[in-house]
Amino acid sequence: MKTIQDIFGAYSPSYLELYGDKIPSQHLKVIQAILKCKTPGSGTLVYRCQHCSTIHTLHLGCGNRHCPGCQYGKTSAWLQRQSLRQLPGPHFMVTFTVPKELRKFIRTHTRLGYSELFSASSASLKKLAADMKFCGGEYSGFMGVLHTWGRQLQYHPHIHYLVPGGALSQDKDKWLPTTNKFYLPVHALSMIFRAKMRDAFDAAGVLNQIPAEVWQQAWNVNCKPVGNGAFTLKYLAPYVFRVAISNSRILKVEEDKVHIRYKKSGSNRPRTLVLSALEFLRRFLQHVLPTGFMKVRYFGFMNPNFSIPLEKIRDLIKSSGICTKKEILAIATTITLPVSIICSECGGNLLLQCIILPERVWLPG
Repeated sequence: MKTIQDIFGAYSPSYLELYGDKIPSQHLKVIQAILKCKTPGSGTLVYRCQHCSTIHTLHLGCGNRHCPGCQYGKTSAWLQRQSLRQLPGPHFMVTFTVPKELRKFIRTHTRLGYSELFSASSASLKKLAADMKFCGGEYSGFMGVLHTWGRQLQYHPHIHYLVPGGALSQDKDKWLPTTNKFYLPVHALSMIFRAKMRDAFDAAGVLNQIPAEVWQQAWNVNCKPVGNGAFTLKYLAPYVFRVAISNSRILKVEEDKVHIRYKKSGSNRPRTLVLSALEFLRRFLQHVLPTGFMKVRYFGFMNPNFSIPLEKIRDLIKSSGICTKKEILAIATTITLPVSIICSECGGNLLLQCIILPERVWLPG
């Protein structure tokens, strides 16, 4: 099976020749990182078996957040960290998208567009959650993840929010829960979201660059219940470190064309999309984020800097009676630790000898 690294290795020279100086510097960095990933160019770990003394080498990954081969370990580590911060009770996935007529502008103004997408959507959630007709809580909390792709690698920026079903009272001393099935009305959310995005672009002085029909049509916000407590972590984890496409979706590469597997929304039937190799690279690279841009953000009481610690919020949720003791205990037992690295010859434990970096050697101790 061909990998995304194989495709970059075979076709990135032609891509670089075709687009030349038009290629953004952050795209060049991603190309270089993927090409070096898990090769001596990224460094090598050298292990010795404590039992049979066999030497093993393991090439390091590039660690780039756009590399599909470097995300699994990050997902596991994130799950372990978040298991300590997880709240019990019902959770919801709220997804904010923008009309297709706005995507071209955002694609050419990524830092501004993505920042305002976060600001407008999070402010919409906070505003409606505080409404007494719904949750009525002054302090809500949630985490958001920015994605920029659709199922066929097309440009489709949107944000997924994982939201606990409730909020804190104004005095921060009471948990105000929602029901298990309903969080907030999506029509009202979409109207507030649209207005806040328009105000933000107006304040930035770029409103005249956006087609007027964008503000006259209905916007799409989706909200669905995703379960209780610890189980929501495993639901969200793939969203946090997912990249535009994984190696498992590459079916084959032949005659300079890439065949990828995808499914249409609402269907489980697998389909095949055929792209030229250069078009595949173009679609992949259009999802590279601006340098330093944070695609995962925490808001309200989910932010580590919130004035009330999560331990107290967890106690308030427990005292509200919306979750069971079994669910609370599950939070600490959902995550499994990674297995130890063992020798392929005898099964003995491996001891790290040194790390060979591209330009120097690091010795432990």
